[in-house]
Amino acid sequence: SGTIPSELGILSKLERVLLHDNLLIGSLPTELRLLTSVVQIAFHINSLSGTIPSEIAMLHNSLTFLYLLDNKLTGSIPTE
Repeated sequence: SGTIPSELGILSKLERVLLHDNLLIGSLPTELRLLTSVVQIAFHINSLSGTIPSEIAMLHNSLTFLYLLDNKLTGSIPTE
């Protein structure tokens, strides 16, 4: 439980962020853009809220799997 720490972005070589079904709250940190090696992000089945940050589009070269189902997020997934 808790929030996703912005410090997660320090782990730039991280390839998978699998934090599904963990009772997470709060918003997606913009620092996710620093995960330049990430191929999978799974935050489904939590209580995350707010909009999906536009910075997530910066991961288009590496990210192949983004799973955000069953949260309270609004808006669409940014493409640019």
